[in-house]
Amino acid sequence: MKIYYLVKLIPPRPTFAADMTTAEQSVMERHVAYWKDLARKGTAIVFGPVFDPEGTWGLGIVQAESDDGIRAIVKDDPAVSSGLNRAETYPMLANFGN
Repeated sequence: MKIYYLVKLIPPRPTFAADMTTAEQSVMERHVAYWKDLARKGTAIVFGPVFDPEGTWGLGIVQAESDDGIRAIVKDDPAVSSGLNRAETYPMLANFGN
């Protein structure tokens, strides 16, 4: 059974979206490519930045088989594996209105 998870990608500073270095931009380009691939495979339902007044952060809604599965997905994200960002995951009850 697939479990849905909310993934919150937490940047290193509140101003990160506006003042990334060239090296950080490179990591984030790989991060976006990684998540586009997850979406293409149907694993990521939606992903993108959340423009929180306290500082932009990333959101993903993901299907995984287990807690171990979501941990592996997050661990392989270039933004996380590089140490640039950290991530929190939360299981959720998906309700599609059916």
